[in-house]
Amino acid sequence: MNERILHTGAQDYIAKNLDTDILSVLLAPEQFGGIAQKELAQQIEAKKKCREKLPTWFHGPGIYYPDKGNIEQCSSEATARYKAGLIQGTGFLDLSGGLGVDCYFFARNFDRATHCEIDPELSQMAEHNFRMLKSAPIRCLPVDGIQFLQESPQAYDWIYADPSRRSGDKGKVFRLGDCLPNIPEHLDLIFQRTGKLLLKCSPMLDIQQGIKELRFVREVQAVALQGEVKELLFILERGFSGPVAVKAVDLTKEGERAFGFGLEAEQRATAQFGEPMAYLYEPNAAILKAGGFKSVGLAHGLKKLHPHSHLYTSGEPIEFPGRRFRILARFPYSKKTLRDLALAKANNTTRNFPLSVAELRKKHKIAEGGEAYLFFTTDSQGALIVLQCAKA
Repeated sequence: MNERILHTGAQDYIAKNLDTDILSVLLAPEQFGGIAQKELAQQIEAKKKCREKLPTWFHGPGIYYPDKGNIEQCSSEATARYKAGLIQGTGFLDLSGGLGVDCYFFARNFDRATHCEIDPELSQMAEHNFRMLKSAPIRCLPVDGIQFLQESPQAYDWIYADPSRRSGDKGKVFRLGDCLPNIPEHLDLIFQRTGKLLLKCSPMLDIQQGIKELRFVREVQAVALQGEVKELLFILERGFSGPVAVKAVDLTKEGERAFGFGLEAEQRATAQFGEPMAYLYEPNAAILKAGGFKSVGLAHGLKKLHPHSHLYTSGEPIEFPGRRFRILARFPYSKKTLRDLALAKANNTTRNFPLSVAELRKKHKIAEGGEAYLFFTTDSQGALIVLQCAKA
């Protein structure tokens, strides 16, 4: 961490060059003694990444930014704020704190917060930024979180972990046992120090696989931001053995929309099927990731088009956690059907269909966009169909 970057002249230069071509910054003559142009370029690139993702850090005075890779991998401010609303207590420990975005918001709900980060430079940056942002008191330790637990008898109300999903040997990984720290391997140690663990995981992780690798899972949450699933949360409670609750959360500009169901109830449920009626519904990305395919239809009194299509229909419009459309027409899928529609542009979606959107666009020469919506799917009888829709 080059503290010269925090001097007023360097900070002004970074602020004034946020929209300058980064190559121009790299090729410019050295602006400040003891600061390479590469370092300034890295600060500019990382700060730009924070503009939308981490506005508190972007607007904060004297913030020291890690490389842009750390910014890309950390939680967004919106998801960090959401997670912080889930837990509270006296003592909190972040096992793998990174830049400290999550810890910054968690610390507001606890009397004591500890941030462990194995990379000493990243730990130093986090500590400096906490100070500049006037955060709640956070103790920053440049140590391996698991090693710290092994050496310290301190107990905590909550422990939080966001394991690194990159392995030197295996590249990018998704199984919990391949991440660092290896949470499944150290659960016994963790539950000697706390009764509650909040675990953030990749949205690519299979939920059932995660539950199998862990113990005491009380709840799983799929959290989406503006329609894109950003993370899976596993809430573990020592000794818990009841049914696992699942929650799909979509954080939008209009607010938070959530749908909850029981994992066992979803597995036991029997969906109601039917032919397309007047309205079509597509669940949001969080529900699709959470796997509440039968529960969401039953909860809203909808018919499902096919066991694997995950599209729903009704005769009258209802409020629904996802997209809602009015069905204008239904056609059997064929080249002639698409030719007769004579659509130069359409918003295409496939659900349980043998061709991808890209393949359909190429085959039928329908560009993306416009006012029309086409759903390519399979009906309850197994026939390939096209639904022409308009937003409802």
